[in-house]
Amino acid sequence: MMEHPQNYCGRQVVILGLARSGVAAAKLFHDKGALVTVNDKKERKLCPEADELEALGISVVCGGHPAGLIHEGISLIVKNPGIPYTIEPLKKAAALGIEVVTEVEVAHHICKAPIIGITGSNGKTTTTTLTGLMLEAGGLKPIVAGNIGRALTEAALEAEADNWMVVELSSFQLKGTRSFRPRIGCLLNVYETHLDYHDTMEDYVFSKTKLFANQTEEDTAVLNWDDAVCRKAAGEIKSRVFPFSVSSELSYGMYVSSPFGTGEDADSMIVYRDHDGAEHPVIAVRELGIPGKHNVENALAASCMALVSGVRTDVIARVLKEFRGVEHRLEYVALKDEVLFYNDSKATNPTATIKSIESFSQDIILIAGGLDRGSDYMELLPAFQQEVKGLVVLGETKEKIARVARLAGMSRIKTVDTAKELQDTVAEAVRAAFAMAKPGDVVLLSPACASWDMFPSYEERGRMFKQTVHNL
Repeated sequence: MMEHPQNYCGRQVVILGLARSGVAAAKLFHDKGALVTVNDKKERKLCPEADELEALGISVVCGGHPAGLIHEGISLIVKNPGIPYTIEPLKKAAALGIEVVTEVEVAHHICKAPIIGITGSNGKTTTTTLTGLMLEAGGLKPIVAGNIGRALTEAALEAEADNWMVVELSSFQLKGTRSFRPRIGCLLNVYETHLDYHDTMEDYVFSKTKLFANQTEEDTAVLNWDDAVCRKAAGEIKSRVFPFSVSSELSYGMYVSSPFGTGEDADSMIVYRDHDGAEHPVIAVRELGIPGKHNVENALAASCMALVSGVRTDVIARVLKEFRGVEHRLEYVALKDEVLFYNDSKATNPTATIKSIESFSQDIILIAGGLDRGSDYMELLPAFQQEVKGLVVLGETKEKIARVARLAGMSRIKTVDTAKELQDTVAEAVRAAFAMAKPGDVVLLSPACASWDMFPSYEERGRMFKQTVHNL
């Protein structure tokens, strides 16, 4: 098991990947006296962080993975979460018995504050943001980091015992943990995704549920009672379970007073029922500042974590009423000629896109497509038969998604050529969607795919979309 970073003084540590988390980990181990080598397969000119690290006396190797990088003298490897375990240096590390971890494991050893860890296939960023806002409003000094915002090791160094560390965690990050133990762990949902990295659904679920592996009965697991994987996890963990549900009343936990989905005029309330069976109404669903059933789930999850942390229900209600969402997640962009534009670039799998589509009562013109991870996108068929009235597709998956639309009987389909300049491609997609829309419609960028076939990140994809919309 990994030791505290201070115990690596004079020992050799390899950091794989020069991204934000890699740079933070390299600095930490260097400060603790380790002999640090950072390696990135990108060419040196694409690694602007290298100069800063070398100025500190850290060895940086760019342009590939040299044969002698991994050897018996290495005490620890800290890898960027996105690097697959199938690359040659990690295969060699496994053969030599060298421990490989991600930044989350490192941060756990140095963090003085209790940690709230949040994971799930969808909704992580919104829920993490909401939880941080609730704790801030409750005077609990949260630090939001991890897969959202700052590198976790960098933030953990600043955390004191009276802070709360609120951390968004991916399956990639959790897979590389050993002793990581959050005071509160939240699993929002589990859908089939990232199988290009995990190979099997079993490994994906295993990685997600490692969030609870080291919890004890003193800790809390917040679980979506409507999700089969979450319910199964409840029977396999040692921590106290705090469930939430949008579809059924619970004997204990956070739930919606009547099944969600009867429209904006429903009198449904978010309710907390304590261990004594007493009900504590929190807020009417119609008063939430963000639309959609999936955001009701996110609101429930964040409320559970805030309650466990000690935030009052009236403070939770105020935050839920005022919160208007995060950038790139069902983000309102503009109204143009009575057509509404929404940026949902963070929807990187079909389930996320379906949830976003279901958030609207208006007809939708959808812009979708991106990195091909092997899905056939047939999950989108019901939405294409009902809510989506026009489709603009781009990226590697454009033909796959267009095929599903044709099977649904959709006639308004536009395929955008992606061989052009990136901004021109986005502009063509936006103009094509705008041309299909009538007053009152929603033009929704919700790609159902990761961005990396065309864009460096989903953030850049969303920013280009917003810029183009504002320039219409």
